[in-house]
Amino acid sequence: MVNLIGTYECKADAKGRLMIPVAFKKQLSPVLQDGFVLKRAVFQSCLELYPMAEWNLLMQKINKLNRFKKKNNDFIRKFTAGVKVVEIDAAGRLLIPKDLVGFAGITKDLVLSSAVNIIEIWDKDQYEKAIDDAAVDFADLAEEVMGFDDEIDND
Repeated sequence: MVNLIGTYECKADAKGRLMIPVAFKKQLSPVLQDGFVLKRAVFQSCLELYPMAEWNLLMQKINKLNRFKKKNNDFIRKFTAGVKVVEIDAAGRLLIPKDLVGFAGITKDLVLSSAVNIIEIWDKDQYEKAIDDAAVDFADLAEEVMGFDDEIDND
């Protein structure tokens, strides 16, 4: 499992290519040759870049869903809508397909932000708005998600 660290600003060119920041390239070096999957995020207007091994682990979970249940089939269809296999070229660039550029509202200025084992790709203005919106409720969210005040870890 890859654990990525960092948030970086970069620019997309007219063709939708962006230069992967050197710090991310170094962290991704063990998996660069395997390729990546780029998809729409579920909860935000951004894109998610999965190293292929991480994508395959996620697909193992999704493949266990019973496809004879309509809600599972609907979920799989929506979750995988617009999914693309992508590579980082020899120059360190990633081409974002036009349909995904449109989904994420990507203009020229981007933010690449680590989200544990994936990289989120945001239009800079949308990223800043999402961070500002989340800041108001972050203390409550942190307490709810990470505040295990009554639990004892027996590991």
